[in-house]
Amino acid sequence: MVASCVGFVLIGALQALYGPAIPAFREEFGLTPSAAGLGLSAHFVGGVAGVLLFDRLYGRLGNRQILGASYLLMAIGAAGFALAPNWPAALAAALFAGLGFGGIDYGLNQLFAVGFGHRSTAMLNILNAHFGLGAILGPALVGAVGSAHYPAVFLGFAVANLPLLLCLRGVRDRAPQPSGVPESGGTRVLGRSLGSVLAVFVALYVLHVGVEAGVGGWEPTHLETVGYGAGFAATATSVYWLMMTVGRFLVAPVALRFSAQTIITVSCTGMTACLLLASVPALAPYAYAGVGLFIAPIFPTGLPWLHRAAPRARRAGALVIAASMVGGVAAGPALGEAIEASGIRAVPLLLCAISALCLAATLWLIHATRTADTSRTGDSSHTADTSRAADAPAPSTSRPAGTSDTPNTPGTPSTAHTPGPR
Repeated sequence: MVASCVGFVLIGALQALYGPAIPAFREEFGLTPSAAGLGLSAHFVGGVAGVLLFDRLYGRLGNRQILGASYLLMAIGAAGFALAPNWPAALAAALFAGLGFGGIDYGLNQLFAVGFGHRSTAMLNILNAHFGLGAILGPALVGAVGSAHYPAVFLGFAVANLPLLLCLRGVRDRAPQPSGVPESGGTRVLGRSLGSVLAVFVALYVLHVGVEAGVGGWEPTHLETVGYGAGFAATATSVYWLMMTVGRFLVAPVALRFSAQTIITVSCTGMTACLLLASVPALAPYAYAGVGLFIAPIFPTGLPWLHRAAPRARRAGALVIAASMVGGVAAGPALGEAIEASGIRAVPLLLCAISALCLAATLWLIHATRTADTSRTGDSSHTADTSRAADAPAPSTSRPAGTSDTPNTPGTPSTAHTPGPR
């Protein structure tokens, strides 16, 4: 479990290393700003491909092999990026590192989502909070050593991946088959509308990651436009990312008492209200910090709800994780077009409208999955979690991958989330 959290620190740091190193890329390879930005784009393309590839291999290969290959791919890609003799080679290495990034993001989120029973939501928030720690530490490290020394940072990152291979013995290759899980009548309700449920989950992930990326990308510009200094605007944006990390740690104990539906509804409502307040210049910096706090639990809390609502849709987790990455990539140009038409001062209102769509999607999903959730909570899910706890009380805190094949087992419920920003 600790090694998994360290792995998420590393993928958060890798994603955040490209931006601060752009000045050095441009000088070394003679790049335009748009060409330099392709480094992060290649990383995300690799990330989406990694999610889809390892989802294909999920169940065919053991969990150790999938995670081990992902760590190696990320290490080799980062080292290749550091040592690349030209920009095309660097882009290929970034794509390679992205493959490993996607495999780790998908693999660990999937395993945490099914490995802790009713505590999965809390554990996923803790896991993804470590992604935020990495995203904060990565740029700080580049700033400390200087962007000109980015190859040394990427090489150090590559080496840091290797010790995690030694911790994979704690990951089970196959899950024990839970017994005594009755079939739920609510599953038939979901079966008739499974496509629409999955489509709305994907929309929720794309939209909320779009808000997340939009605030991170446009908050400094908006704050400067309404009268704040550049230094203050940059600091306020850092506070936004920090609040996202803090929010995930804070929601972990809350997730033990409240359902995923309740947490996401409150998060979307608070996020929408804060973005509305951000249109008031005097309140904008504080409102953006509030957006970071409220948006934090959505990504990690949604996966357990998805697994519980659609246990037979084995590829659902991969679909929403890949969608979240696509949302992070698409948010920039799409929001840029809207801002070009309406002006910088409209940034919070545009994001508020997207956030309101997130809230509408959440309310629709609550209604669409209510029958299944009610019946399953009352019998099979409770029974499965109780039996797991009774059979293995100690490993429940050390086996994020302990029930890794659960999503592949038809009708197996999970009472428990899963990342551009995220």
